[in-house]
Amino acid sequence: MTKNSVKEILETLAQGRDLDQEQADAAFGELMAGRLTASQAGALLMGLRAKGATARELASAVSAALKHAKLVKDVEGKSIDTCGTGGDASSSFNCSTAVALFLAGLGHQVVKHGNRAVSSSCGSADAVEALGLPLTSDPEQATAELARRNFAFLFAPAYHPAFAHVMPVRKELGVRTLFNLMGPLLNPARPTHQLLGVGDPAAVELMAEALALTGIERALVVHDQATGFDELTPFGPTRALLIEGGRVTRLDIDPEALGFARRAPEDMRVEDKDQAVAALRAVLAGRGPEAMMDMAALNLAAALFLLEDLSLERAAEKAREAVASGLKEGVLDA
Repeated sequence: MTKNSVKEILETLAQGRDLDQEQADAAFGELMAGRLTASQAGALLMGLRAKGATARELASAVSAALKHAKLVKDVEGKSIDTCGTGGDASSSFNCSTAVALFLAGLGHQVVKHGNRAVSSSCGSADAVEALGLPLTSDPEQATAELARRNFAFLFAPAYHPAFAHVMPVRKELGVRTLFNLMGPLLNPARPTHQLLGVGDPAAVELMAEALALTGIERALVVHDQATGFDELTPFGPTRALLIEGGRVTRLDIDPEALGFARRAPEDMRVEDKDQAVAALRAVLAGRGPEAMMDMAALNLAAALFLLEDLSLERAAEKAREAVASGLKEGVLDA
């Protein structure tokens, strides 16, 4: 019996020890190929949760999932995703979707990977669909949309068929597992840049270290320390980790130092999908509530900082101008 057998892998986890790369690759390779029984899959996921997953284990899970994904392979040049792990229970407006569309209007290629609402009132897929944009389900459609409007929404369930092997076990377990963190790392277009929000403070460094292992060119992992939002917020200083060249460094971002007024979490809340879509439309038109406009501009600044090698101060100026002017024609009406 080898150390990479299912029995030895589960024994390693039962003893509270980390999987080495060979074991992690073997475990997730078997899981994503559908070769584990339900009990083995459940034991693997719960063993990792009880022990606490490492960045290497998370990166191995991502790599195994991408081997079975429908990849969008012909995106040339820089591209970016703006997404978060969700689960922050903030009921806030769809800030990351607004940022993605503003970036597209500024000429950047945006490949937004996401799903419908799970814990929020309106998920990114729900918001994009309400704006009249397609949820792409295959690489060819995604490429065409990206060429047409600099924006393509990659509807996650359509690009990851291997997740069908895992979904029944996750539903039966009924608790959060490693798979609740994987979504933002699984973009099938493999963007060169990423603005990734994390709601769980304990997972911020894990996500940054795992993202660094995927070979991303430049990214920011952000977490609002005061409220737990999985985005940059104008509520106070935000903890951010910059990933560049495989290295992770800390970057604390103070919105007030960038010219943004202090706001409160309740200024961002929406009650239901209709209110969320109305708020998103207003922000995109440059006529939204000031607090929401500020939050969109702050996150847009972070994305421009990544893509255009601007200082955060200059990026904030450019972002405020873009948000105040409203979304340029050609994105929603291409």
